[in-house]
Amino acid sequence: MAGKRKRETDSSTSKSVTNGSALSKPAPNGDPKSSKVPKTHGHIDVKTTAPVIQIIAGSYERVLHGVTASISNLSASDSTAAVQFADTFLFNAHASAVRCLALSPLPEPGLSDAQGVYLATGGSDEKINVYSLAVSPVSENDKIPMPTLGNNTISENPRNRELGTLLQHSSNITCLYFPTRSKLLAGSEDNTISVTRLRDLEVVSTIKAPRPKVQGQPSGDTAPPGATPAGINDFAVHPSMKLMVSVGRGERCMRLWNLVTGKKAGVLNFSRDILQSVKEGKYSSGEGRRIQWSPDGSEFAVSFERGAVVFGEDSKPRCKILPQPLTKLHQICYLTLTAASDEKVTLLAASTEDGRVVFYGPSNATSTTNGEKSNDGAIPDAICYASIGGTSAGISTRIKDFEIILLPNNASPAARDMIIVAASSDGTIRLIHVPTPELMDATKSLKPVQLGKVIGIYATSSRITCMKAFLMQPPTEMEDDMEDDEEEFGGFDSSSEESSGDSS
Repeated sequence: MAGKRKRETDSSTSKSVTNGSALSKPAPNGDPKSSKVPKTHGHIDVKTTAPVIQIIAGSYERVLHGVTASISNLSASDSTAAVQFADTFLFNAHASAVRCLALSPLPEPGLSDAQGVYLATGGSDEKINVYSLAVSPVSENDKIPMPTLGNNTISENPRNRELGTLLQHSSNITCLYFPTRSKLLAGSEDNTISVTRLRDLEVVSTIKAPRPKVQGQPSGDTAPPGATPAGINDFAVHPSMKLMVSVGRGERCMRLWNLVTGKKAGVLNFSRDILQSVKEGKYSSGEGRRIQWSPDGSEFAVSFERGAVVFGEDSKPRCKILPQPLTKLHQICYLTLTAASDEKVTLLAASTEDGRVVFYGPSNATSTTNGEKSNDGAIPDAICYASIGGTSAGISTRIKDFEIILLPNNASPAARDMIIVAASSDGTIRLIHVPTPELMDATKSLKPVQLGKVIGIYATSSRITCMKAFLMQPPTEMEDDMEDDEEEFGGFDSSSEESSGDSS
């Protein structure tokens, strides 16, 4: 048998790993090994690697699109920041439109890469698909270029795989949520919320909400009797995992559920004052569209068509949110920032129809527009601190969904960079860079401040309905060592043919 062909090392070039991407750069001192990135505790040092964001988007065209965004030169300035996009997967996940997505909590950084992050997709075809996604990007090889299809780079990860399909619902799936890595909650238009165990994809419990009562139908309505709007619009689980609040179609109330017993804990009707404060008139549905708990569980926000109301732990309204100029709201999200003095600041972000992401301070909103407390019993307005996007930034289409990614900074948590991944209905995904210190300074300003700089744009050519994103972890040291030990194929030559002939 002929000996194995050893790989020849070129002393003039070396491989520099930057969070899974390989770039050909000359070694600073001529040693090929000197250009490797230092590794700590089994992982590449996060200070020397560029952040990679995994983005998953669902669309009306039934397409589930996965994209990775590698960000480089972000700390220097926005003018030199560069984003490289790569397609990770693209396929028809459902037989009809994809309605909602959910991501499980990420595993701890020191564990095996085999423990990926779970992805759940729900569509109008009554199905829920569960996938396992890799938490680390694919490491590239400088001698084997990444494949491309047109102008898009393809970076397929073999660790992305499908786990199974759930068929316990009988209507459209409207919302999904992972409270832990072992449980999945799903809401549907059949007025049920199911709890599924991910280990064997078995439904362990089902919460049934009552169908809303008919409030009266117009004389020209052609809907048959009993075909009134019904279903779960959204739900939110308290950080203690013992309480859940849900809002549904066709009812002007929110329902509280005891997750310990799985039974109803109470019903809170939206009063006329609450509905009028968010411009829900006589001919509006008056139903809650989205609901979110704050990270500390001290308050929760319910969004309507054109506004939102923040409630306290006692279920009494604290403040209201009305975007100016008045427009529709599509998504809300809480954000907790750390100041230089280790003080925690909680903000509420909302995406609008006119292409903005607006930040409010709901916990500190105790005054009206003239700076005086409201003594007439009206709900005070929330304080608008900053606005991102809009026509001034060249964004005019609605932001259907968005995610806020905080990049790690071990030196100073208060100086962390923030990336807002915004998905528009026209199929455009934008990455907006917002320095955290500038947003913290905006909370002390008396007027709303325009922030953010678009550093990357990706066109999916689909009408996006939902989107999720997470910050990927650096590749492990074991994975890199395996790549270094891989044998390269040297091709067929005369010597190899002779050796094969001798061995035969």
